[in-house]
Amino acid sequence: VLMDGDTLKPKKDVGTRGMDINNEYHPEPRVAAIVSSHKKPEFLVNAKETGKVWMVDYTDLTNLKTKQIDTAKYLHDGGFDASGRYFLTAANASDKIVVIDTEESKLEAIVDVGKIPHPGRGANFKHPKFGPVWATSGLGDESIALIGTDPKKHKANAWKVVETLKGQGGGSLFIKTHPKSTNLWVDTTLNPDAKISQSVAVFDINNLAKGSQIIDIAACAGLKDDGAKRVVQPEYNKAGDEVWFSVWSAKDKESAIVVVDDKTRTCKTVIKDQRLITP
Repeated sequence: VLMDGDTLKPKKDVGTRGMDINNEYHPEPRVAAIVSSHKKPEFLVNAKETGKVWMVDYTDLTNLKTKQIDTAKYLHDGGFDASGRYFLTAANASDKIVVIDTEESKLEAIVDVGKIPHPGRGANFKHPKFGPVWATSGLGDESIALIGTDPKKHKANAWKVVETLKGQGGGSLFIKTHPKSTNLWVDTTLNPDAKISQSVAVFDINNLAKGSQIIDIAACAGLKDDGAKRVVQPEYNKAGDEVWFSVWSAKDKESAIVVVDDKTRTCKTVIKDQRLITP
């Protein structure tokens, strides 16, 4: 659905049903992610089950121009590299990351990674050896893939897994860093082991070989009931000196938001309120 940006009034509906990358018909593919290109007046739309990324030119809705790019199944979430040119998105049923060149509106690469990648928006940072990389964790195993993203100055590393880190385990939903930080935070929200799902791993970008430090975020929250206390989605503040985590429990259990000092990796503030229901 294409909407007016000011009023959110729908202006045009476009169906995604059609053929998938194997030329098989799908009656109702879901849209898993939508991002806006930094290079052109286009939306990138992941038609999940089809394995196709749509490039939608929104300059003329009457004579709408769309382009479908065959990639891999099943498309899920993703984000841009540091330059804003390349969109990297998970094809999690194929254990791959798809790379779209938004300047040329074409497929750039498909990269094999760990089991069931789930990057959120992914994490961009400058690797001390391999240059600019984009990182993804995953649902299916403990691997964290670092993919080179600079085909101009680091051509040999571009669109390859240049290093694989070992996280706590599978069940990861989000990975995060910040331009002003040297920390890389990885959750493991859906891991079946409560000790792992209630904590996060944090790596020093400048010393990745050291491995991760484990932070028990749920313990910081100090929740007293028997809720699941699953820790999810690190998000930085604008300054890059705080990382915020949600601590998830069921709707009839207590949840919280925990704020961590990024420099010291210690709990700074806990936000609790009866209105915080699985935030």
